Amino acid sequence: MARSMYHYISLWWKKPYEGDHGDLMRQRLMEWRRRPSVIRVEKPTRLDRARAIGYEAKQGFIVVRVRVRKGGLRKPRPRSGRRPKRMGVYGHSPRKSLQLIAEERAARKYNNLEILGSYYVGEDGLYKYYEVILVDPHHPAIKNDPDINWICEPQHRNRVFRGKTAAGRKMRGLLKTRGLRGTHKYKWKKKAKERKLRKRHEASRGARLIVPQDKLE
Repeated sequence: MARSMYHYISLWWKKPYEGDHGDLMRQRLMEWRRRPSVIRVEKPTRLDRARAIGYEAKQGFIVVRVRVRKGGLRKPRPRSGRRPKRMGVYGHSPRKSLQLIAEERAARKYNNLEILGSYYVGEDGLYKYYEVILVDPHHPAIKNDPDINWICEPQHRNRVFRGKTAAGRKMRGLLKTRGLRGTHKYKWKKKAKERKLRKRHEASRGARLIVPQDKLE
């Protein structure tokens, strides 16, 4: 069976810092560090990942590369007396992933666009680099495309700040599962059934217990 071009592109990114691709990555990283932290690029560096997210090479789609500092949060060292255990300088890690932070920074700079998704493109000793796919929901080419015009609806506004992208859903624990009973869909159906039978805690907060009709018959 013939493999597609995207298959061979993905093979390069299995071990991006080895061989000829590693030499190319070192040149890229030296150039990227000199550039601004949020910068628009002409075309995706990883075409296979961009197309998997939904990118198309047409008007309305924008690619932005974002640089995020690696590691946990820093905190100023207290000037008053404390023992080292209570200094509170180390061990402050953000709950958000660096990928989600990169998406939010791109959304704040291009506040008239919506975030479609992002992917990893490299890292050095100090920074991680992500490319973020943005969509213009007001562009006619986007409005007339049945595959992407869902993002023009008002309920998808500021989706990155509500944890609706893949990076945000991963942070919320919606992309992991420990079997069927660990999925959020199973939990939602279970809670909906409990609400119908008045078994959830909302019914005990001063509310009158209502017995379903099928129980009376």
